[in-house]
Amino acid sequence: MREGTEAFAARIWETLGGPPRALDSLDITGTGTLPSAFAVTELAAGSIGAAALALAEIAGARGPVRVDRRLAGLWFATSLRPEGWTVPAPWDPVAGDYATRDGWIRLHTNAPHHRAAAERVLGAQADRAGMARAVAGWAKTELEAAILAEGGCAAEMRGLSEWAAHPQGRAVTAEALVACAPASDRTESRWVPRPERPLAGLRVLDLTRVLAGPVATRFLAGFGADVLRIDPPDWNEAALEPEVTLGKACARLDLRRDPDHAIFEALMAEADVLVHGYRPGALDGLGYGAEVRRALAPGLVEVCLDAYGWTGPWAGRRGFDSLVQMSCGIAQAGQDWRKAGTPVPLPVQALDHATGYMMAAAILRLLARRLSDGTGGQARLSLARTAALLVASGPGAPDQPAVTEAVDDLAPEIETTAWGPARRLLPPATVPGAPMRWDRAARRLGDDAPAWAADRMD
Repeated sequence: MREGTEAFAARIWETLGGPPRALDSLDITGTGTLPSAFAVTELAAGSIGAAALALAEIAGARGPVRVDRRLAGLWFATSLRPEGWTVPAPWDPVAGDYATRDGWIRLHTNAPHHRAAAERVLGAQADRAGMARAVAGWAKTELEAAILAEGGCAAEMRGLSEWAAHPQGRAVTAEALVACAPASDRTESRWVPRPERPLAGLRVLDLTRVLAGPVATRFLAGFGADVLRIDPPDWNEAALEPEVTLGKACARLDLRRDPDHAIFEALMAEADVLVHGYRPGALDGLGYGAEVRRALAPGLVEVCLDAYGWTGPWAGRRGFDSLVQMSCGIAQAGQDWRKAGTPVPLPVQALDHATGYMMAAAILRLLARRLSDGTGGQARLSLARTAALLVASGPGAPDQPAVTEAVDDLAPEIETTAWGPARRLLPPATVPGAPMRWDRAARRLGDDAPAWAADRMD
């Protein structure tokens, strides 16, 4: 019976339909654990391991696929080490956890329109102290509903048992960890793997934001994929861009404008993979429903995610990793574990990162299917379903030392990012004959033209 990291990898690999014998090649090295009420480090190494196994399969690699659990834990925090500059603060000044009159609620206000939605309910606030006073008189359930009604993002803190009994908790638990569906038609792949740089020439259209989707496409870019990230004109992620744009081209399009529609459709027609995090129906509203996508790009491999799952009363609800942790009981379980007076989240955004690596694994498994029989297909994942996997797996390994970083954990090369020089952690996974490396330094959103590389050759 497999335990710890191997159990996570095996569970993910099984839901992806991977050949069981491939698990025998997975070699977990390193020690250390991220302090948590849950097996966060094991989830980190296991999800990265599943993605690395999928890459090894498509590359035809022979030999052990190694994952360093300590480096995996570090990558789940941040991989970038700036030299002479600093990354902006990751949170808006009023984002965070607040005491209501009957419990706790988390406000997610990083996007300006999400903060504006919260302040339409609570009034404009200059700082956390003012927001705390405004929140204190509310009941948590009523405040969550009011902010959501304004188009904002908030989550009251629930316990594990509350979530297990909640209609959405039951719905999510019943969903597949990775819901894969083969395409109904067969289309020959225009792309084939290459020796040493297995994903070179693979065109990945990335419509994701924040963290899970960008983590998936960063992994693919590490093995040579031509990743083109598209953002709207007014979207920025100053704190995350240095971390997640590694290896990608980053362009902007306004799909409310006809000229940009034409550019987008030309890009879609040449794409092998589409990755997006739109809520159900959002692409339809832009004129790109499933039938249109299939017509534009026959054989397209498509992988998408959302926050709270694809069935149940909350299907399509706005959400982020930190909110899902509050909703599904993780933050309260952490509070109980630490005997703290406030919610205690996971030590890293583990739901985002793990879902991202599972997305990468799903993309590679679907590409393998397309290469085999021409079908390809689609896959759906959610942060809440990843949370259910983590909760069901129980506590981690408390006897392990804490994850710490050493000087020789950094790659020797200097990365010339758009903000200044930096070092990057060594890759957390090693695939025989296919080193993980990135051909582009991290860049700002919108730095590039909306175009694929000149051709499909190195």
